[in-house]
Amino acid sequence: MLEREGFAATVLRLRGEGISDINLLTAVEQTPRSKFVAHHLLDQAYSSGTIPIECGSFMEGIDLAVRLLDRLKVTGAQRVLEVGTGSGFMTAVMARLAERVISVERYKTLVTDAQARLDQLGIRNVILRHGDGMNGQPGEGTFDRILVTAAFSSMPKIFTEQLVHNGILLAPIMVSADRCVMMRLTRTGSRFEREDLFEVPYQPIIPHVAVYL
Repeated sequence: MLEREGFAATVLRLRGEGISDINLLTAVEQTPRSKFVAHHLLDQAYSSGTIPIECGSFMEGIDLAVRLLDRLKVTGAQRVLEVGTGSGFMTAVMARLAERVISVERYKTLVTDAQARLDQLGIRNVILRHGDGMNGQPGEGTFDRILVTAAFSSMPKIFTEQLVHNGILLAPIMVSADRCVMMRLTRTGSRFEREDLFEVPYQPIIPHVAVYL
């Protein structure tokens, strides 16, 4: 009941924003949010507000998560890089849309928890890595889509070098001390088209893996 009603309410809100991609919405419906939140927070699973998770991190509200994935346009035989696994919810949704997802997270606890959720859902086309995502994943080739969920002060060039022709990169950029805006970069040959989308609640990226968590 929670999943069905929560998803239905989400779809109504998102359609008001013009988001109606049936493949994306089906992938979201097949990825129950209740699997990704703590038991005492189940009533918030489909809320539009952020939800706390382990290691002092948070998962995006459902509206923002779907809004980001709608802008990323994940389809078909694509390879996707995600920097910041978090709860693994967006990882799981993207895995239902793409051929392969590589997701990097600095907190070992979050990697372990996310892997358990993916296993429970039977998702096998994701590689989770406990590591530093500051430089993407050099040595892994290029990616059709890159999603970053920790903010930079400016767009790091290393990510653009890992993007294919017609590839899309979403990354949060700190535009002031307390404002963060999601930016979309689309590559066409050697040219990049930048579009600033909307404000997001992400915090500045922290380099290196976490020592204790």
